[in-house]
Amino acid sequence: MLRRLRLRLPGRAASAAAGAAAAMASLTNVAYADGLFRRQSAPSNPGDEDNLGASAFGRDRRPWSAWPERCGRSTTHRSPSRQGARPFAPPNGEETRLTELEAEKVQYAIYEKLRDIERMQKKAEDYRNSLQQEAQAKAQALRFEDELARKRMQACNRTEDFGRMIRTEKEKAEIDQETNRVKAIAEAEARVHEDKQSEEVVKRMLLERMKGEKEKWLTAINTTFSHIEGGFKALLTDRSKLMMGIGGVTALAAGVYTTREGARVTWSYINRILGQPSLIRESSMSKFPLPMSRLLKPSSASLSEGAGFEKVILHPSLKRRIEHLARATANTKSHGAPFRNMLFYGPPGTGKTLVAREMARKSGLDYAMMTGGDVAPLGSEAVTKIHQIFDWAKKSKKGMLVFIDEADAFLCERNSTHMSEAQRSALNALLFRTGDQSRDIVLVLATNRPGDLDAAITDRIDEVIEFPLPGEEERFQLLKLYLNQYILKEEGKGSSWSALFKKQQRKIQVNGISDDLLREAARKIDGFSGREIAKLVASVQAAVYGRPDCILDPQLFSEVVDYKVTEHHQRIKLASEVWFDQ
Repeated sequence: MLRRLRLRLPGRAASAAAGAAAAMASLTNVAYADGLFRRQSAPSNPGDEDNLGASAFGRDRRPWSAWPERCGRSTTHRSPSRQGARPFAPPNGEETRLTELEAEKVQYAIYEKLRDIERMQKKAEDYRNSLQQEAQAKAQALRFEDELARKRMQACNRTEDFGRMIRTEKEKAEIDQETNRVKAIAEAEARVHEDKQSEEVVKRMLLERMKGEKEKWLTAINTTFSHIEGGFKALLTDRSKLMMGIGGVTALAAGVYTTREGARVTWSYINRILGQPSLIRESSMSKFPLPMSRLLKPSSASLSEGAGFEKVILHPSLKRRIEHLARATANTKSHGAPFRNMLFYGPPGTGKTLVAREMARKSGLDYAMMTGGDVAPLGSEAVTKIHQIFDWAKKSKKGMLVFIDEADAFLCERNSTHMSEAQRSALNALLFRTGDQSRDIVLVLATNRPGDLDAAITDRIDEVIEFPLPGEEERFQLLKLYLNQYILKEEGKGSSWSALFKKQQRKIQVNGISDDLLREAARKIDGFSGREIAKLVASVQAAVYGRPDCILDPQLFSEVVDYKVTEHHQRIKLASEVWFDQ
């Protein structure tokens, strides 16, 4: 049995070794970069197995046939004496297990060797790749350096070419400049020579012409003096002609002088009486100095007695104050006391100009109205025009109310950067004329921005009156006033004589316009000024004329009111946007 075991072990070991050799033979040859590692192919004859085992298992270079003997010795090496002891005979199961263990050991050793070979191959492959990458990097660096050298050479060549081109252009420019200079010198010399020649020709022609003119004038003078000599001889010889000649010359000189001076004196007198300064836009001062002018125009006193402030719609307290100032102004004139200057301020269209005009009529004064915006365009003449206004106003026998609208246009603060020197001079002239209280002139200023006025101007003001926007009751009264003025009175206009020469006007029919409707409209138009209310009623009139039947009904009136209210709010919005942008 032991004998069979010995025979079986070499056979199984040989089969395991043959399997390992077959596995190694399946590997193909691999070429490495350094040529040190090669994969062995399977042996073609049994004698090559020893070499394969030696190459595959490193230090143990014994042939495959020695493996069964080793296995036998390892299994039988149980007794201390080989001759005296009987070898150990394992059972069949143990023998099979040992054989499998040996085969697994051989396979594991082969697997480890294959892994070592693969690691070496991978390492060799990485080394070869690194060598290739390094070679490629070196080649790329060489190409890059060659490209840089070529570019540097091209840049140097371009620089040299550009330098040569610049030098060539510079030399060409110098040559052209020198050529132009020589050409200009030659042309100048030619022109000078030509001018000299032409000058000599012109000089000769002028001398000849002057000589001819001289002879002609000498002949005329000699002829004239000969005639004068003959006339003087005739006068000296005839005494009556001499006296008549002297008298005629004296009378002619006296007539010329008298006419010139008389016209100057007469024009200054007429201008002093009738001349209205150019800055005055409106005046009640009579243009007729004769007493008959009183028959052509009613006096201010008659107007003041009947007119009053019926056409002026104001807040009751403000209206009472205005009437009090009008009566005080009239009594001041009658008692010969100095007048008081006034300042009206408030939003546009609140009745400042109308109140000033009615106050002048109520107090029995003449009035003159000007605008502050007309002063700036005059420039340096503004000072003279301001003095002319005050000189002209003093000629009124009843006294003059001078109303300056938009006074902030030229009476603003003198420290303002927007004020010109001419405006500052005009302001100083006005301050000079209003330094003391006057018995002939009432100065009334109107402005929308009282804070812009110069401090010296506000110091000369005695009464400051604010004109606010009309309240609901005032708006209702203004609507009734302008409705009566623009629409209701249109029906009564015209006469029989005008109907003969003009086309018959269509009459406006008013239906359903009650006080309740007007009060509702007055409530809607909150924030409207008197001027805007007048424009509102004028828009209603235009809308009525736009209808074919010329009928004013509540629907049309409400539509126009709503449209004007929307327009008013839009105007306020635009004004606020402009102010915000500034």
